[in-house]
Amino acid sequence: MNSNRKRQKLVRSAVLFAIASILLFIWVFPLFWAVLVSLKSEAEVMAYPPRVIFEPTVQNYKDALFGGISILPSLVTSVIVATATTILTIVMAVPAAYAFARLKLRGKAALGFYTLATQMVPPVGLVIPYFLILNKVGWLDTYQGMVTVYLTFSLPFAIWLLVSYMEDIPFEMEEAAFLDKASRLQTLWHVILPQVRGGIAVTVIFVFLNAWNEFLFAVQLGGNTVRPVTVAMYNFVSVEQTLWAKLSAAALIAMIPMILIGVFAQKQIVKGLTVGAVKGGGRR
Repeated sequence: MNSNRKRQKLVRSAVLFAIASILLFIWVFPLFWAVLVSLKSEAEVMAYPPRVIFEPTVQNYKDALFGGISILPSLVTSVIVATATTILTIVMAVPAAYAFARLKLRGKAALGFYTLATQMVPPVGLVIPYFLILNKVGWLDTYQGMVTVYLTFSLPFAIWLLVSYMEDIPFEMEEAAFLDKASRLQTLWHVILPQVRGGIAVTVIFVFLNAWNEFLFAVQLGGNTVRPVTVAMYNFVSVEQTLWAKLSAAALIAMIPMILIGVFAQKQIVKGLTVGAVKGGGRR
């Protein structure tokens, strides 16, 4: 009997390991292939059948950064836009989420629905209104115009995400602060924020990621002054040909900031994702 159970457990573990390996391969393969392509020459990229063994070169990375079609200025632009969007979003989303989660406000349910409903509008339907508004105020192809547009979809998402974390904080902690004569702002700063640091870290990651990867509004509302890296990569695509090796190199370079943020913030991300499991029953 024990031997049968061990055998079943071993078979189950082997099946799960095989499924996990297949899923991991499916997830990693595009990234692995992009690395291979970025290390090839353009002639080797077009070779058929594809070559796995070749002499690697880093010339594509040099061309993507410092060549005639350089994405370096666009990387700086993306950093400025994504950072400004993230900072402004968090500064405005934290008090708004606190109000939704902890205060008794008239019409709070309607406001919450409106905040969530803004995420249901197809982005492509907003391009023309945004273009007309920014053109009217002279903010086309400007940092303030791009950041303002990004705030319209990042702020509702951040509020919706942070509310769920703040609702899980026991009300007794807040009431104890009030008994010690703490103001509402002091309670938010000294009691609530330390408890939702993980949630804020998760929100920062998602907001920065969405702003960094955004393409539709960037290509329509940007131009020569504000040209994020997602738009600049299309310089390697033309009617005559596509420079796949340089395009892959540029895409991998554009991934580096997000990889670094994920590595340095992984502890806070894990805490933020698991806070709801260890803090239940805090709602009223």
